[in-house]
Amino acid sequence: MTEMYPRLLAPPKGSFFLLGPRGTGKTTWLDQHFATAKRIDLLDEVLYQRYLAEVGAFQREIAALPTGAWAVVDEVQRLPTLLNEIHRMIEQRRIKFALTGSSARKLRRAGVNLLGGRAVHRTMFPLAPAELGADFDLDQALTIGTLPVVWTAEDPLDTLDAYVRLYLKEEIQAEALVRNLAGFARFLPVAALFHGQVLNVSGLARDAGVSRTTVIDYISILEDTLVATRLPAWEGKLRVRERKHPKLFWVDSGVVRALRRTRGVPSGDERGALMEGFIFMLLCLYRDLGTLPVDGIHYWAPAETQQTEVDFLLVAGRSRVAIEVKASGVVRHDHFRGLRAIADLDGLDRRILVHAGNEEGRTADGIETMGVTRFSELLEDGSLLP
Repeated sequence: MTEMYPRLLAPPKGSFFLLGPRGTGKTTWLDQHFATAKRIDLLDEVLYQRYLAEVGAFQREIAALPTGAWAVVDEVQRLPTLLNEIHRMIEQRRIKFALTGSSARKLRRAGVNLLGGRAVHRTMFPLAPAELGADFDLDQALTIGTLPVVWTAEDPLDTLDAYVRLYLKEEIQAEALVRNLAGFARFLPVAALFHGQVLNVSGLARDAGVSRTTVIDYISILEDTLVATRLPAWEGKLRVRERKHPKLFWVDSGVVRALRRTRGVPSGDERGALMEGFIFMLLCLYRDLGTLPVDGIHYWAPAETQQTEVDFLLVAGRSRVAIEVKASGVVRHDHFRGLRAIADLDGLDRRILVHAGNEEGRTADGIETMGVTRFSELLEDGSLLP
């Protein structure tokens, strides 16, 4: 039996969409918090075909529930036409719905706005240090990732390989998100090489053997299926010709390595990007939970230099927080280069170096140093922003 970890996400009081990649534990979380709710799993092919043929069958089952009852609909993107009935039941019967999905694309195309703001959005992420507690191990997190389905598996590496195959088969092929599955399969490992890197669409297209416009669509599919995100550059007052391309971050280190077919201990160069990706996942997680109320997350790379940048720049109103991530457990003088270069940015209130060790301190010019666990604690208690 796999170990259960308490999640930081609290159940909303009203109807909500719970999105997130497969394997993040959405179903387990719903079982814990909505054990007595009416449950409809659209991955059940018999049930899916029944509702596909007659939406009225869904309507009758929900109508039989008492006023104000909860209903859980798993993988609602498989049959987005149900949203019309869901909308009506919220309005007329005050039924509350927990709607899960692993793809935002079909929901958006079907018009999720039909619910008119009556359902809030929540996202389930891989496990965070606060959720893993004493089981958290940074090296393990960077090596196999922290997807619950992988972290609790008897053979995490085989599970990761199966996860990647399942993503292609059930998420992409079954939902008909791409016409050329072979091209998409070639694209995935190449895109995994860009984890934590500035996107070069032309180079990615060349290496994957597809067109540039196809790559742009494929990247959108990664975002819509919630397995990757583009991180924009902070532009400030940059002129249009100086604008930087976004970086690409996958949601989980283990998925990246499985796509690259990389096993064993991550190399030094690989570890740096994996560490950045893990910190970015935490920033997105706590932004979604509400303890990191930022207007935007960016990376900072001044136009006048090609060698100096800061991994993350948090923007909250007029306030700015700069974060540099280093995979080394030993803090070195050159680690502070980017944070010192950004010191004069308007509104900059805090500069933080997050590293793989346990050292905590502050430099003479005010740069804070801390390990991942301490950084996670600041995110959890809402004290990262000034």
